This record gives sequence, C-alpha cells and structure tokens, in this order.
Amino acid sequence: MNTLTLLLMTEKGYRLLADTVDTFRDLLAKVVVGRDSALDDDYAAQTVALCEQHGIAWTERTQHPAIDTDYAMTVGWRWMIDFPEDRLIVFHDSLLPRYRGFNPLVSGLINGDTQIGVTALLGSAQYDAGPILAQASIEIAYPCTIARAIDEIAACYRATAFDVFARLTSGTALIGVPQDEAAATYSLWRDEADYRIDWNDSAARLARIVDALGSPYAGASTLVNGVPARIGHAEAVADVTVENRAPGKVIRIDDGLPVVVCGSGLLRIGELTDAATGASLLPLARFRSRFS
Repeated sequence: MNTLTLLLMTEKGYRLLADTVDTFRDLLAKVVVGRDSALDDDYAAQTVALCEQHGIAWTERTQHPAIDTDYAMTVGWRWMIDFPEDRLIVFHDSLLPRYRGFNPLVSGLINGDTQIGVTALLGSAQYDAGPILAQASIEIAYPCTIARAIDEIAACYRATAFDVFARLTSGTALIGVPQDEAAATYSLWRDEADYRIDWNDSAARLARIVDALGSPYAGASTLVNGVPARIGHAEAVADVTVENRAPGKVIRIDDGLPVVVCGSGLLRIGELTDAATGASLLPLARFRSRFS
C-alpha cells in the first residue's frame, strides 16, 4: 500500500482528516500542521489532537518539511513544496481551471457564484495548473457567509478525498486530466488593503463582500467618520432616488441601524465595531456620518 503525508491548514484540512481517518488510517503516515495567526481559529490544535487520538505522527511546518512517503497531499496550504510533482496531490477549493491561486472560495462568493466546489489535482511548476484527479461541487444560495460556505464545501472535500484515497489504497496509478488553459482564471492574494470597502460599488456586491470576509477572516473594513471599523453584517436594501448621490453617506437610520448610500443601492449595517478595540459603534454617535 502507498503511504501519504498530509500537509494541512485551517478548518478544511482538519475536517478532511476527520472525515477520512477512520476509513484510510493505514494510508496516513504523517501530518504536517500549518498555522495561520490571521484567523480566528486556524484549527491547528484540533488537527494535532486528532492525530494524537489516532496515533498519527505529526510535526509543525518548517520551511522545507521532510517528506519520505510515497505521496504528499496539501489542503489549505500556502507554501511551495519540494516534492516530485507527479506524487504531490493538491486540494483547491474551486472548480479548476477557474480561480487558480489564492482565496478562491472568497472570490467565488464575492462574484455571486451559485456553484462552488473542490478540485484534487497533481502538482505542477505553475500553481494550480496540474492535471485534475477529481472534482466535486454543490449549489449555494445567497446570502451566504464564508463560514457557511466552508461548512458546506466540506462535503466536496470528503468526496474528492475518498476518490483519491481509494486509488492510493488500491495501488492504482494517479493519472489526471489536463486542464483547459483557455478557460483558466486567477484569484489574487489578499492583504489588509483588500478588506477595505469601496462605497462606489453596488450594495448587492458589498453585502457579499461583507459575508465573504467575515469570520474566520478579519472582516470587511471601512472608516466611519475617520475611525477604522469592521463591518460584521450588512444587507442590501431597496434603493431610492438620490439627487446628489454621495456613496458612503448615511441616508437614514432603520431601527437604530445606519443605511449607507452605495454606488448603486443602499446598504444597511447590522454589525459595526471599532477595528482597534472591538467595541460596537452602533448606534452611531451622530446621524451625519460618513463611511469612507
């Protein structure tokens, strides 16, 4: 039987291990645990506990983790792996070749995709461009938070993992299907600047952005009268005709919640906190407030 090293990060990595360990324990030789301090919970502790419960050797991530198994598999991993491409299995939370790169699930939610999924593929010199081994998808409806999407897409991880693990267990050669390069799209890396709300955007898109950047991520950001703030919840509401439209200005208060003018549409803010202290900024100190 083949042996496998898993390189795991975040809840997605933990849940894949939890979903497969009972069936494929003999395949799993070692787990390398990656951490992400930017997340509310990176699930590293839960992954370690699960490894110890099932007697799986584990180690913390190093710059060049030692891999001495037949195959290696990454889930949620963000670093390059020095390992033969034809024996490196990558799990990516998009239906490749769409959304190669970083935060594909976030990008899909912001774009309003009604289908999300997972691809298992072999490694390649260019990221996320290797032959496809297996894919699974689900339909989603909006509004949809990133937390809910992560929860629902776990079924796709499980389905693709069972497909690939079964092949590894049986000794079947892993042969993938080449991707259609003409259909490839990319999702860029994100930093703090990408959390900032652009009030010239549509209210519908901004509501999706707020949902897509919420927990376990830091949350969409804005300035409220010059004070850095995070928006935890928001919803698009019916637009009105504004003769002197100025995106970012509060137009009214609905049951204590500010309604902000957007490039098109209006956005009602349901949760707003001080970015430095976490204290709620609702209700607003004054009606004449500007989000920028």
